[in-house]
This record gives sequence, C-alpha cells and structure tokens, in this order.
Amino acid sequence: MPDEHEIDEFARLFTGFLERMQNHRGQAGTRASLRDRLMEHLGAEPEQIPVVSSSFAPYDLPNVQLAIEAWFDSFELVGLAGSNRGHYSLGEVLEQAVYDRFGIGAVDYVRVPIDIDEEMDCVAFGFYLGVQGDDRYVALFRAPNPQYGRSTVDLEVLTVGEGAGDRFLNALPELIRTHNVFRGKVVSFEGTEFGQGVGPFRLHPRPGITRDDVVMPDGVLERVEREVVGIADHRETLLAAGQHLRRGVLLYGPPGTGKTHTVRYLLSRLPSFTVVLLAGTSIHFIAQACALARMLQPALVVLEDCDLVAEARDYSRGMENPLLFQVLNEMDGLAQDADVAFLLTTNRADLLEPALAQRPGRVDMAVEVPLPDTDGRARLLRLYGPALDLSAEIVDEVVERTEGTTASFMKELVRRTVLLAAQAGAAPDAEHLRAAVEELLSSRDALTRRLLGASASDSYDAGPPVPGIAPAAHPGIYTGDQAYTSSIHIAYDD
Repeated sequence: MPDEHEIDEFARLFTGFLERMQNHRGQAGTRASLRDRLMEHLGAEPEQIPVVSSSFAPYDLPNVQLAIEAWFDSFELVGLAGSNRGHYSLGEVLEQAVYDRFGIGAVDYVRVPIDIDEEMDCVAFGFYLGVQGDDRYVALFRAPNPQYGRSTVDLEVLTVGEGAGDRFLNALPELIRTHNVFRGKVVSFEGTEFGQGVGPFRLHPRPGITRDDVVMPDGVLERVEREVVGIADHRETLLAAGQHLRRGVLLYGPPGTGKTHTVRYLLSRLPSFTVVLLAGTSIHFIAQACALARMLQPALVVLEDCDLVAEARDYSRGMENPLLFQVLNEMDGLAQDADVAFLLTTNRADLLEPALAQRPGRVDMAVEVPLPDTDGRARLLRLYGPALDLSAEIVDEVVERTEGTTASFMKELVRRTVLLAAQAGAAPDAEHLRAAVEELLSSRDALTRRLLGASASDSYDAGPPVPGIAPAAHPGIYTGDQAYTSSIHIAYDD
C-alpha cells in the first residue's frame, strides 16, 4: 500500500506530464496540420484513400521530377515537419498525421548535376498537391538515400478519381523519356559508396577531335566510321531495306595505339548521340546502360577494356565469364531497329574471342588498331609537336629510331622535348628532341616504355652524344667520345 508521500510524488509527476502535453499540443497548433491540408486539397480523408506507388532508377531523379510537373496542369509543393519522417511510408505518415505528429514544413531539396557546370535543384522530400483535368492528386516524392537504405526514387500517390492514379503512373515513363535531361549528353555510371547500386551520373564534356587528329593506317578509320557513323547517317535507308541499326564494333590492339583516342573522335562525330561510358568494373552496370541507351537513342555505349571482365568468374553458379556474357546478352536484347551502337575496346582480344565466338552476331566488326608505321610515327610527331620547328631530316631520324613504339610514346616524346628545352631556358629544337629520344630509349626508361605500350625492337641505338646536353647516367650508357648503346628488349606480351 503506497504511503502518502508516494501518492503526492505521483500526483506531482502526473501534473507535470499533463502540463507538458498541453504545451506540446499548443506548439503543434501553431503549425499547419498536414492532414487538414491534404483533406482540403483532395476533398476526402487522406488516410482512407488507397496509396499507389512506383520506383525509379536513382539517376532519374531530375527526369522524374520534370515528368511529374509536366503531368499536372497546376501544382503546389509542400514539405513535412516532424522527426524521422523519412523512415515512414506515405500510409504511415498519414496515420501519424491524424494525431498531429506531422505538420506542414519546408520542402527538402538536393542539388544534382545535369550537364557540365550545370545543376538542378531536385525535390528530396516533398508533397506535390497537383491538379490534372478534374482529378486532384497528392504525390509524395522522395530522392534516393543510400546511407539509410533507400536506393531508388520513390513516388507514392493519393487520388480520389477512379483510375487516376494508374493513369498518372502509366504516363510517367513516356514523360521521363520526353523530358530527359541526359539526352545527347556523355555520361558514365558511378557506384554508391554505401553498397551495391547505381549512384549519380558523372557527366563529361564531349571531345572536339577532328579527323586530322587521328593517325591510323590507310583504310582503318574509314571502316570504323562507316560502321558507327555511316549507319547513323543512313538509318532511314537501312530501315527501309529491312536492315537493323544495332551494331557492335571491337577495337583491339596493343596498349597506347590510340583506341581510346579513336573512341573520343567518334564521340565528336556524333554530337546528337547520347553516350554511356563504361570502363573496367563499372561494366556491371551494362543493363542500366542499355536501358538508358534504348530510351535515349540514338545512343552509343562505350565498353572500355572489356578484357577486364572477360576474366571474371561466378563461383556461386559455376559459370565462367558471367559479366561478359551479360554484356553480350544485353547487346542481343535490343530491338533490330534500335539505333544503338556498341563500341568495345580491348588490349587482349584473345580473351574476348572465345566468348564472342559463342555469341555470334553481337559484334559486327573487329578492327585492329596497330602500332604506328613509319608514316604514322612521322604524322604523330608533327601532330603532337606543332610548335617544334623540325626539319625533314630530324623527323626521319627520330622515326627510324622509334620503330615499335606507340602513339602514347610519341606524345610523351614531344612533351619531354619541350620540358628539356624549358629546363635549359631555350626554345625546343632538334637537339632537345634527340636528347628526349635518348632518354626514353635508354635502359633506365625500360619500364616507362612498357607503360607507354612500346614494343618490339631487340635494341635501340641511342646515337652520338648531343653537344651541350648531357645524356642521362645509367647502366649500359657510356659517355664521352665513345659511341654508346643500350641493349634492351621490350615485348608486347599478351
């Protein structure tokens, strides 16, 4: 039996509790009621209306928002005030709103890049109170929040009109396609730091590379252009003749020969194409990339370094190369009239060939991008060093001594020439070029040559010393009045 002191203490605590509840209710009363606002807009009790919902890819946040706003004839955006609101579904929010737990507050926004140096303020959490024709809608719109396990764009809808919610959701895919901010852009998929799933796009400037900037043997670039650009230029003729537009081109060859540079040139030639770039492990986003390409065609899907996924293994199911097979299956799954080009690059065609042979028809053309020949190296030297005043004799000398090297090697050769001249406080000339050749062909730079993709000469003659420029000291190089050579072997080993 409680004594009198305990009863008094209970009464004191209970009175304080009632006072705090009264104060809380008074504070809540200063905030507009969410339930009242929604009921005013809909003309019905919101908690009694069924909720219809849909989810969208996280990168589509700006596109879904634009589609929603295009659907409504007019709308008002309101936010929600209250703790932990992001953890509740719309039905749960409405249930809590009956007890005035939530009220009208500010709309949450997140800034999303939609182009180079351009961002869009997107709704992260907010209610659209919209009107379309005779129908009134309440749509709760939420951005992804991977940190808290929300990996999609979520839309939950209330409406009293019969079938109005379904009409709204069914109209959104076409509206998303029509108002898509990524059409004609160059994008790459990014992963999320909070686990599996696609993160926001990274947008890239479209290269401005001309045909004169691409050095290949005669006929090689023309073949690639015909397959990728030519089909785009003659799509109507091909379709009228019953021919498909979907195509796949594989560029293969040693590292540093210009495969990526060729890709960048093709991006320049197709300014109206939406381009999706996938490289290395990001190729596991191939399904999302194909879905985007299908929606925003004409499109180009670039799969760089496909050999990296050719070695993938799925131990859980006992299947080899599952990711590469998924790439090929996605390519085959596009409709015949889909104006989508796939451009694959690899340094290891031997790894891809078995898979491609098992899935014929995915790749229509395989084009080798070889080491530059004599004429190619001369053109590269002039392309990368337009400011160098080089005589025909020095060009011929350098071209002869750099046999078996790559476009990347020639680019580094010119850069190092300019650097040597800058260190000497002089304008770059033939002597600085010779010094750069000696340095890059020395045994000390053997690994550098490998990294630049240089290939295949058993030995390089470093030539006579250059007056006024001391050759680098390293094993195998002799200075003074003697001739000096470096005996090395650089092999492109598949």
